[in-house]
Amino acid sequence: MSRRPTITDLAAAAGVSVATVDRVLNARHPVREATARRVYEAASTIGYHATELVRHRLNQNLPFYRLGFLLQRPEQHFYQALAQAISAAIEDAVTFRGAARIEYAQSQTPAEVVAKLKAVAARSQAVAMVAIDHPTITAAVAELRDTGIPVFSLLSDSADSVRTAYIGLDNRKSGRTAGWFIAKTAKAPGKVAIFVGSHRFLGQELREIGLRTYFRENAPEFEVLDTLVNLETPAIAHEAMLDLLKRHKDLTGIYVAGGGMEGVVAALREESTGRRLVAVCPELTPVSRSALADHIIQAVIGTPLPLLAERLVGLMARALEQGESELPASIYLPFDIYISENI
Repeated sequence: MSRRPTITDLAAAAGVSVATVDRVLNARHPVREATARRVYEAASTIGYHATELVRHRLNQNLPFYRLGFLLQRPEQHFYQALAQAISAAIEDAVTFRGAARIEYAQSQTPAEVVAKLKAVAARSQAVAMVAIDHPTITAAVAELRDTGIPVFSLLSDSADSVRTAYIGLDNRKSGRTAGWFIAKTAKAPGKVAIFVGSHRFLGQELREIGLRTYFRENAPEFEVLDTLVNLETPAIAHEAMLDLLKRHKDLTGIYVAGGGMEGVVAALREESTGRRLVAVCPELTPVSRSALADHIIQAVIGTPLPLLAERLVGLMARALEQGESELPASIYLPFDIYISENI
């Protein structure tokens, strides 16, 4: 059985004196933050029994922020994973302490979004939202900013004239990447279908624009069909996908730019036509992971959720500490690409 690390071991691992470790543990005298953090990191590394106490001493003088988040559809695995990443990012923050208030909009109606947004903001100092772009929502964001509450758009830009900043993927580039993948891996030119949840989600509209632009510029021999709107509902996407397979025998590519991916995957599983369809979907979830493994879809363009959450909560804290003028207007994150060979 290995020996339990002592305070002497901790001091040696941190490169400080035993007296300095004692001051950190017992808060006897002020210790520089960099020194206290070195002690904490050493405690974590060697498995010191009072690591949590060191962390508490390190954080007790940090500012505390109440951060609010309005997400979509709590039943979806993606938003569950995003909520977990946000909570973890706040827990791991090193420059502030915080608490997350996370709410979900069950529909895309502007009235519900505004009601939820105001409810979250009433108990928060800063808010981030995933929302459609609509004048009613823009007016609510402007009202919150007038009361001193910064509002960030997340994943899909919204209220861009009044929100504090956008953080997420470069959605136009994501759509172009989907177009490149379909054009380069399809056996032959044919028709390409696009699904969006709603054109009110600007991120999805930009993905559609990116895909169409790619084909227009680089692969005009493909025909991009009229966009199908599935209202982020798998049942609608499922029915629409089955109809596409029946009506278009030369369908060669499918791009799901928003929600409803589960319905598209289910339809492709049911209708084994023998055709090699190249399907690109958003976000790695249990459904898309299984579809990749079974070669039902060929690629997933995903959001790096831990990085997104870390950058987001850091920006929210900076807005409260330094003001909005110090922040960039848009922060684009690199996207992840998954195929059957790297899941």
